[in-house]
Amino acid sequence: MKLQTAGFIGLGLIGGSIAKKMKANDPSIRILANAHREHTVEEAHREGIIENCGILPLSAFGECDCIFLCAPVHRNIDYLRELKDVIRPDCLITDVGSTKTEIHEEVIRLGLEKNFIGGHPMTGSEKTGIANADPQLLENAYYIITPTAATADETVAQFRRFVVSLGSIPLILDYKTHDYSTAAISHLPHMIAFSLVNLVQNIDDKNETMKTIAAGGFKDLTRIASSSPEMWENICASNRECILSLIDQYINSLQGLRSYIDDSDRNALLDYFGRVKEYRDSFPVRSVRSPDRFYEVFLDLADEAGGIATVAGILAAKAINIKNIGIVNNREFASGVLRIEFGDDDSLNRAAELLSQRGYVLHRR
Repeated sequence: MKLQTAGFIGLGLIGGSIAKKMKANDPSIRILANAHREHTVEEAHREGIIENCGILPLSAFGECDCIFLCAPVHRNIDYLRELKDVIRPDCLITDVGSTKTEIHEEVIRLGLEKNFIGGHPMTGSEKTGIANADPQLLENAYYIITPTAATADETVAQFRRFVVSLGSIPLILDYKTHDYSTAAISHLPHMIAFSLVNLVQNIDDKNETMKTIAAGGFKDLTRIASSSPEMWENICASNRECILSLIDQYINSLQGLRSYIDDSDRNALLDYFGRVKEYRDSFPVRSVRSPDRFYEVFLDLADEAGGIATVAGILAAKAINIKNIGIVNNREFASGVLRIEFGDDDSLNRAAELLSQRGYVLHRR
């Protein structure tokens, strides 16, 4: 997707990260942007990301080849209505919202199906704002694309190439499938995190014992409860039916677990925990660029300071680029191993030979 002028409405963590990456890829691109706070626009202008140094009238976005709606979901829908009579006939509008049904239904109602393609970069942080935007934020993250019934195949192909240029992994889904799936793996976990923190706050003693000792698993599990309240209020409103359905299913599942504990049913508990652990251990520990080919190697690694740095240094000395790296510890391997992903077969084979020569024990699958 060749863009000369791009527009951003909303320039927070996601919008700012996309804009920064686009500017890094092509310094000649013109980017216009509005944000909820004027100082956000001023900061982005100072950094050289955007052309304008103040809030623009929406009519200024009429010259854009593509407009990214990066505000909360309901605001994006409002902007969509206002942009209908502003954009050029060939302008593409996309969004970055984590729910899709409402905006797609509004696109249909407005007759903008040929101009719209939904987008959802599945990345982020509990941190917000342009100050935390990072051009590498989208690297190796899934970027879900939800075309309309009238989106041209060539438009989908172009947008897919654009997503790849951001360093992301494109995945094309129907918007209703998207909303149910993300409700299960993103929205429900956030609801659980919020409710768990709320529970602990309500039952903690006057010395805040629980808050004091909270660490490890509790902090990992509830980190996402530090996310933007406004954003999550929007998500609950826009994906209400899916979230409610999954909360009900989760409560039923939790009741089943409660009954095993109440009955002191050791066999049922062992089977439950074993099945869940096996399924969780089967999750990919990688970012996936291709659905059927992974250029990866696993190697035993001693638990000592600098072990990962040593391996990375060996490969860097031979100009072998690492796409992804991380520790794996599950049933598949007897002990903790280091997983390294490469961009192609040649890099994988060169790395495997080099590391074997250095005495590392390798595993492939």
